Amino acid sequence: MESETPEVSIDVFPYLRVYKDGTLERIAGTEVVPAGLDSETDVLSKDIVIAPETGLSARVYIPNSVQKEQKLPLVVYFHGGAFCIATVAEPKYHTSLNMLVAEANVVVLSVDYRLAPEHPLPVAYEDSWASLQWVASRIVGDNDGKEDWLKNYVDFEQVFLAGDSAGANIAHHLALKIKDSDLGLKIQGIGMIHPYFWGTNPIGSEITDLFRKGLVDNWWLFVCPSDKGCDDLLINPFVDGAPDLAGLACDRVLVIVAEKDILKDRGKLYYEKLARSNWPGTVELMVTEGEDHVFHIFEPNSVKSKGMINRLASFFNKE
Repeated sequence: MESETPEVSIDVFPYLRVYKDGTLERIAGTEVVPAGLDSETDVLSKDIVIAPETGLSARVYIPNSVQKEQKLPLVVYFHGGAFCIATVAEPKYHTSLNMLVAEANVVVLSVDYRLAPEHPLPVAYEDSWASLQWVASRIVGDNDGKEDWLKNYVDFEQVFLAGDSAGANIAHHLALKIKDSDLGLKIQGIGMIHPYFWGTNPIGSEITDLFRKGLVDNWWLFVCPSDKGCDDLLINPFVDGAPDLAGLACDRVLVIVAEKDILKDRGKLYYEKLARSNWPGTVELMVTEGEDHVFHIFEPNSVKSKGMINRLASFFNKE
């Protein structure tokens, strides 16, 4: 007797399906590669546990050529995936960060925050905040004998946040939270790649691209089924009641958008509103012509991907 095909309850295309029997099937972002030495970039990585009580972990990257006691900028990185797919071990992210570390000569801490729907929002933000608390604990020498790369190779006066898509959204919220906290960690800047901001009322290309607008609506409503929908403060930083962008606790922000990305208009709006706010820092905008969302992840060796990585490298190393 043939088994019946499970009936789909929720289809979060193209990421995952939830079946009526309660099981979940991720369609994308499920591949993994181990940490280790990447021969193409000569970057070394390893996986660490940040919070055993929750299972929060991260992948740390360093240039293999780094000298003992040499101090490099630290980039705390948050991957994308609409809050529901991908990990730090996903091959495309692993490749991209190897390339970034090699180009920028930085240390990267890639945070493996827990995913929805198993861990509903705001768990991803809470995990990401816990990762910053863990980084801050390294400054005062709380090394606990388990992780010495940060202690040996990081200049804690040069700490940056970065992320793509959902990860850029996370970086934004962390930078707002830092200002009124006792974290004890100075953030120099944020590199925001194709930031995932959204809203109920369409703007720009969202007005005519109804198919992709519907996809993004669906993604957000799945991971954050709040009564505010796509105007929840976590996804729409421009609605009434959203924190003032002047509260970002950093000196510099680089916003990167792609011409064909459905999210580009929100990214540009973020840049414009930040530039007009009372925030005392410097914000830059980079627009990649002819490309779509997170193109650099899918085509890491293209000229435009390498150009974007180079721009990020310059951003992290600018005095």
